[in-house]
Amino acid sequence: MSEIKRVLKIKLPRGQSAFLWGPRKTGKTTFLHYAFPDSLRFDFLDTDLFLSVAKRPAVLREMILASSSTSLSKPIILDEVQKVPLVLDEVHRLIEDHKLSFILCGSSARKLKRGHANLLGGRAWRYELHPLTSTELGDIDLLRALNQGLVPAHYLQTAEQSKRARNAYVQDYLKEEVIAEGLVRNIPSFARFFDALAFTHGEMVNYANVARDSGVDAKTAKEYFHILTDTLVGTLLEPFTRHRCRQIILKTPKFYFFDNGIANTIMGKTISSVRDPSFGRAFEHFILMELRAYRSYCGKEFSINYWRTKTGLEVDFILDNGNVAIEVKSGREVRGTDIQGLKAFVDEHSPKKAFVVTTERTARSLNPIKIVPWQSFLRDLWAGKIV
Repeated sequence: MSEIKRVLKIKLPRGQSAFLWGPRKTGKTTFLHYAFPDSLRFDFLDTDLFLSVAKRPAVLREMILASSSTSLSKPIILDEVQKVPLVLDEVHRLIEDHKLSFILCGSSARKLKRGHANLLGGRAWRYELHPLTSTELGDIDLLRALNQGLVPAHYLQTAEQSKRARNAYVQDYLKEEVIAEGLVRNIPSFARFFDALAFTHGEMVNYANVARDSGVDAKTAKEYFHILTDTLVGTLLEPFTRHRCRQIILKTPKFYFFDNGIANTIMGKTISSVRDPSFGRAFEHFILMELRAYRSYCGKEFSINYWRTKTGLEVDFILDNGNVAIEVKSGREVRGTDIQGLKAFVDEHSPKKAFVVTTERTARSLNPIKIVPWQSFLRDLWAGKIV
């Protein structure tokens, strides 16, 4: 893990603070150790520290101010900050009164938001750490990435070790992130909801069906999805709706887990080859995660949506308010009949660029649509040539 150079860069002017969010085990603590080796750090997974600060948050301020001026000249790292929301009042005070800089790290801002914690009123920039990416790994093993996912420990382990680790990850999320943090009251219904997600990943969300399978109402099911997005375990992909010429399906998002390996664990799937029925969905998911990581790390603000009509025409990803359209295809050679949705979108919206990302080995053109191998597409993406 230490040999993998992460793309994320946190460069803070003196006195500037930051939040660093990311799903569990994406390597936030390791990243901060290497990026800020001389910084003071306080980890609220340390039981003694947690209990001390939870009882009296001012203890943290006293400990920090007792440190040397050299230490205070560097960003101070607070890990798992969501566990002690009241400590943010002390951080705010230290920023204002002593011009100190902090990096506040955690896996979820939900508890802070729900508890009306002090989010520092714009005094902290926001960063995210994602699972590993193709540009960080270089020679990425696609089938391994689709099966084991790109959470660092899961990808770098053997297949059997990864499977055990991913099973534990799912259980730890339910136990530590949801139950221990008090994010839901009805634990059995949320556990049933988690099981129902096996039929929802990569699909348009039918809240009524999910609610029925979970034994809750649709409003509660929607709230559960918000818990997943707030804790960074999943993301909702909204439909592209600039025009309604073809009766676009409106207001129905798609749900994706943050990582292929976690999705496979919950769905109980293993992908044997490119011909496996599950390969196409996992491949699409992999490309989406690369798009999201690139947008985050490169400081881009472009939108990522999908497009679908009531007649079934669909495009996997629409970027930058319709300027870039991307269809993801696997398996056999892509023909014009395979991309009717992409053709329809091009005809209707005239994007600046349209791609089919494929497992084919050679780039081709169906003017104006470019068919590109996934490796070439990702190299161009990270080089800033796609969007």
